[in-house]
Parts: sequence; structure tokens; C-alpha cells
Amino acid sequence: MMKSDNAKKGPERAPHRSLMKAGGYTDWEIERPWIGVVNAYNSIIPGHTHLNRITEAVKSGVYASGGLPLEFPVIGICDGIAMNHEGMKFSLPSRELIMDSIEVMARGHALDALVLVTNCDKIIPGMAMAAAMLNIPAIIISGGPMLAGIHGKRDIDLSTVFEAVGRRVVGTISEEELKEVENCACPTCGSCSGMFTANTMNCMMEALGFALPGNGTIPAVFAERERLAKDAGRKIMYLVENNIKPRDILTKKAFENAVAVDMALGGSTNTALHLPAIAHMAGVDLTLEKLDEISKKTPHLCSMSPGGPYHIQDLYFAGGVQAVMKRLSGNGLIHMDIPTVTGESVGTNLEKIRVKDDEIIRPLNNPYHETGGIAVLKGNIAIEGSVVKQTAVAPEMLVHKGPARVFNSEEDASRAILGKDIREGDVIVIRYEGPKGGPGMREMLSPTSSLAGMGMDKTVALITDGRFSGATKGAAIGHVSPEAAAGGDIALIEEGDIIEINIPAGKLNVLISEEELSRRRSVWEPYQNNMESPFLTRYREFVTSGARGAVFKD
Repeated sequence: MMKSDNAKKGPERAPHRSLMKAGGYTDWEIERPWIGVVNAYNSIIPGHTHLNRITEAVKSGVYASGGLPLEFPVIGICDGIAMNHEGMKFSLPSRELIMDSIEVMARGHALDALVLVTNCDKIIPGMAMAAAMLNIPAIIISGGPMLAGIHGKRDIDLSTVFEAVGRRVVGTISEEELKEVENCACPTCGSCSGMFTANTMNCMMEALGFALPGNGTIPAVFAERERLAKDAGRKIMYLVENNIKPRDILTKKAFENAVAVDMALGGSTNTALHLPAIAHMAGVDLTLEKLDEISKKTPHLCSMSPGGPYHIQDLYFAGGVQAVMKRLSGNGLIHMDIPTVTGESVGTNLEKIRVKDDEIIRPLNNPYHETGGIAVLKGNIAIEGSVVKQTAVAPEMLVHKGPARVFNSEEDASRAILGKDIREGDVIVIRYEGPKGGPGMREMLSPTSSLAGMGMDKTVALITDGRFSGATKGAAIGHVSPEAAAGGDIALIEEGDIIEINIPAGKLNVLISEEELSRRRSVWEPYQNNMESPFLTRYREFVTSGARGAVFKD
């Protein structure tokens, strides 16, 4: 029996069928499996402006294979456009809203399966979380990455524009040069072209086996992307016919595969939020400690922007995510015996895969770094943990000690940076920007990019209970947990305290005694970050720590 039978079978469902017929559906179409096609199109996000085309390709694949495609939308926020103002407070909270809205539509209309057409930061994990929660046959298909821009003879991307702002502040480029970079950095539709959060998460869907091979890297403007969308529409019918559900695929081993690929790619620190959140909805416990454990044994094989010179199109031509998995399998870092949405195991999918460029996907014996892209740091100001994209940190900043420069909001820190009030050696502390404190745990690409553009990413560190964009580089340590608003000791740091960072050792501490911390704790009063938003007020009450993926309380 199909779920849709509850809405279409028997004489008592004549009114329901009548309403479907009002939509133009025939009896023989209504009898087909009802496949929800979740279209994240909007005309704001550049990664989503072409999703109607991808959705139509999906629907043709569904229809040709005997299903009835029923399209509905979800919201989405462009993190780049929301960056560095109050809009970013809504980005991470939108993830749960997307998940809930898909549940409402799928259960309200007795849908049999879902094809999730997505592309950018919070939309991808929100959709995956919904699929894991509902546990009806589902498949992800992304809109694909943007091509890199070209400025002079150099490939550039969105992070180049953010860094150019800092360069303009210190006068190393003119207003005209800044405009040139602005005009050519984002030349096509698609998710921004570096290994930022959107592309990292699209690669993660493929590595999990929850999307077809090619999902993470086929460029948005290639016809191959539309062909893949048609195949996704056909493949959902295979999953329905064989009753293969998300939790059959999203297993502990699948998440371990995804983390290994993430570490080899040098992906966004936001995976430390989103993979645990998806795992939580699938009934799998994925901790920061597990991410760190896998990172320590996984070599960093791909030097992708923002930490390196390559873009997603380069990874695509080198063989893509499947080639990275094939490379990692040679060291036993990939579980080969687990199912995927192709209907085949990981091992079968990889049988004919080869790496086409040994510089873009390095051999195991010649990695860019011996360990993976993300490190977890702990200490007296990050008891539950914090995360850093260690492969994007300058070698001289892997171990650093300096005075704290303390700010209670991103805006205050940005003013100090752009006002040239930060000195070499400083450790910028931005607090009350966590899930509760922000609320919404804003990404903070502007401060880190300004530092990089001003040439200070090799001398200044930044720590926060908020988070960073996947486009961030430098000694930027985020997700400090517990956060300041929850009484975490990051709230106790004072101007001039010495902060010690040791990324290889996994340590993050303020160098004051426990007695002094206790004294400060006894007189601490939380900073009040007022936000006139009923939605964010509700979010603040339910959200948990960044160390737990900022999921809601059970």
C-alpha cells in the first residue's frame, strides 16, 4: 500500500480525487505514486535562479518512469546577500523552518516519496533533515556550482570580493579595481564556486550516497546537470518500487564516509553543524569528537578555494567526489559495502572511477596536508569544543598567543577592523553571536575577509561562538561551545587577557587561573542582545549548542 492511497483510494475519497482532477490530473495519473518535487527556486539566490529548469527535468524523469510529480516550494536565504547585517540572523534558523515545511507538505498530502531540488547553504541540510525525519523514499539533486570568475589571468570567486573590500580599506586597490572584481567574480548561476558551505554540502550528499554521482561537482550551466536531474527523477521511482528509504542509506558508516571526504576536500566548517544535524534526524550520533578522529587519519588531498587555488569546476574535471572517494578507499578510509541511491553499493559505484588529475586530487602518499581540513579545539573557553578550517590557516598561525580584543557583536568587531584599530598579534573575540545569543549563529565572512584583504590573516586570530562562512580563511575559530549567552566561559574573557591557540594540539585557552574564572563567573551578567522578531525569539528558546549541530531540543 502506498501512502497516497490514504488520499485517493475508495469511494470515500471521491472528494479528494475531484480536487486532484481540478488540477488537471486524470484517473490514471492519480493512480500513480505521488512524488513530491521540492523546488527551492527563488529569484534572489544565484544558486537557485535556475532551479525551475532543474525541477522540470526532474519531473520529466518522474513522469516517464510512472510517477506523478507534484511540485511545491520552500524558502531559502542567500548567505552572501544576508552577510554582515541582521539578515544573517535568519539563515541558520531557516534550516529548521525548511525541514518543518517539507514535513507539513509531505504528510499533509500523503506523498509517497520526495525529490529534493536544492543548491545552497541551509537549504541542502534542511531538505536532508526532512527526508531523514520522514523516512519515505527520497533523493537529493542540486543545481550545481557556479563557474569561477576570471580577473586578469586569475580565477576568482565571491571570497575574492570580500577580501577586496579589505584591500580597498588599506589602499592596495582602487575603487575602480574593486568594481572590476565585483563585476566578474560571479559570472554564472550556481552555488559560489569555491569549496564553501553550499558546494561542501552538495559534495556531502553525494558522499553519503544520498545523491547521484556528479551531484557535487557538475557545473550549473552544463547540460549534464539537466541530464542528472532527469536521472534523479527516474531513480526515485526505483527507490519507491524497492522501498529504499533514507535511513537505509544514512547510516553511521555513510556519515563516516562523508566526514572522510569532507576532510580530504578541506570543506566548510559548517559541516560540523549540518552533518551532525542530519545524522540526528536519521537516528545516528555524530559528535565533534568523531569528526576530529576521522580528520586526524584522513589526508587533505584537494587544495580548494578559499584555502587553495582550485575551484569546483577543476574538481569536476579531475573526477569529482567519486574520484576522491576512490582515492581514499585505497587507504581503507571509505566503507565500500553500504547502499546508495544508485541502487548499488559504494564499492560498485567506484569500480570504474579513476582520478584524472593528480594535482587537483593528490595521491595518498603526497597530500597537501597529512591530516584533514577541520580540527576540533577544546580548552577552558571551549569545554564542549570549537572548530577551525585548519587547512586554510597560515602555518605561522597554527600556534599563536596574543591579547584578547573583545566584542559583543559582529558589527562592533567589523568597525574596529575597518577602523584599523586591530594590531598584529591580537586575538579578536566575538561573542553573543551563537545560536541563542545572536540569535541565529551568524556567519561572519566580512571580518575575516577584511583581515585577509588587509594582510592581517597571518598575524591576527579570531574566535567566536558564532560561525564562519565556508569562504573564510585564516585563524578563524568558530562554534565555541558553550556559547556566551548560555553562560559559556567565552563570556568571561576581558580585554587584554592572553589567549593561547594550538591547532595541532587541539587546544584553545585563556591564560588565567580557574580561581579568576570562578570570580568572574560569580559576577557575570549576560549581555542583552535584543531582537524584535517573534520567529527568532521562539528559535532562541528551542535551539541547542553549536557542538550539537544547533538542532532543536528533543
